[in-house]
Amino acid sequence: MTSRRSPLLVFSGQSNRPLAQAICDSLGVPLGRSRTEKFTNDNLIVHYEESLREGDVFIVQSFSTPVSDAIMELMLMIDAAKSASAGRVTAVIPYYSYARSDKKDSPRISIAGRLVADLLQEAGADRVLTMTLHAPQVHGFFKVPVDHLSADVVLSQHFKKCVPDAHNGVVLAPDAGSIKRASQIARRLDSGLAMIDKERLSDTEVRPRALIGDVDGKTVFIVDDEISTAGSLVETVNIARSMGAKDVYVAVTHGVYSGPAIERIAALDVTQVASCNTVHVPQSKVDGAGGKLAVLDVAPLFASAIANIHTGASVSTLFT
Repeated sequence: MTSRRSPLLVFSGQSNRPLAQAICDSLGVPLGRSRTEKFTNDNLIVHYEESLREGDVFIVQSFSTPVSDAIMELMLMIDAAKSASAGRVTAVIPYYSYARSDKKDSPRISIAGRLVADLLQEAGADRVLTMTLHAPQVHGFFKVPVDHLSADVVLSQHFKKCVPDAHNGVVLAPDAGSIKRASQIARRLDSGLAMIDKERLSDTEVRPRALIGDVDGKTVFIVDDEISTAGSLVETVNIARSMGAKDVYVAVTHGVYSGPAIERIAALDVTQVASCNTVHVPQSKVDGAGGKLAVLDVAPLFASAIANIHTGASVSTLFT
């Protein structure tokens, strides 16, 4: 077991170095020195450029594009840290994209969320720190401790900042799977709650059926775990507008913004779309969305969780 006197060391893979640097700035520690190189045969090699011996090591890596490279790099960094005699290694995964693959919902497929969890543990991860898993049951795929952070406080505070009378608005869950998160944010805002009943036809196509609740003349706050191609978001916004919504704000934890997402958001009848910096959003995408994109900082929340894990304090206190 790692001693509390072990040095706190934070390193970063290549997928989200800006978030890793922001976490270190909040902690008041330097970002650890490491580098990753790719050979001509496409193999990766990781080098740590400082001692890790008996250190309490945290490696920050989001599973964002290119996802397979991000996962492989993280496994190599974990394995190299263990080989360098690190006292404990925590995989900090702000965005665990394979959480979407949490069950066998069609024949002859892999439950990839569990497989990736097995690979990380086999590489040597002693614990995992993540945020807003698409499917909370992915937490159970790990046999090591998992700290599952929530962005609800950050999203709620953002809505209050944008709309001072947010309590007069309505939080809208885009589907039944989002109703628990939407309900928690509605309680924080002391606002109304509504939900869209929809049927998912494929990974990129959904068919809305009804809106349950009243949004007529109200400011609507749409919340979800992530935006990928923004196809579901377009349908949700269109339904809310057709039912009389006055203004529409959107906030999600993970802004993946793949495929036509930026073009769809730029053309969408919304005031703002906000996501947390669990996934790095380049300035080109912010500019391409016509001023509608906002990025919310969760680095202080991750920094507090890392500090509590390092000292043995409770992480659950961060949610109250």
